[in-house]
Amino acid sequence: MLHWLWVLIVGGVIGAIAGAITSKGKSMGWIFNIIAGLVGSSIGQALLGSWGPQVAGMALVPSIIGAVILVAVVSFFLGRN
Repeated sequence: MLHWLWVLIVGGVIGAIAGAITSKGKSMGWIFNIIAGLVGSSIGQALLGSWGPQVAGMALVPSIIGAVILVAVVSFFLGRN
């Protein structure tokens, strides 16, 4: 149970970082930031591998890169500023 709480917290932080990097974080909302962090983490680690520092089983660098790409693509298709 505690592991999943950490996964949500780290996913939210990764999503917030991705939103800040792409300047889309506030327009998408905190729930989307958590989802983007979790999904982006999976995508980033699938494409780039699990290297670098890890927290709650998520490699931070590939996770942030994956979340940034996900936020940029979703915001492009949704047309949000």
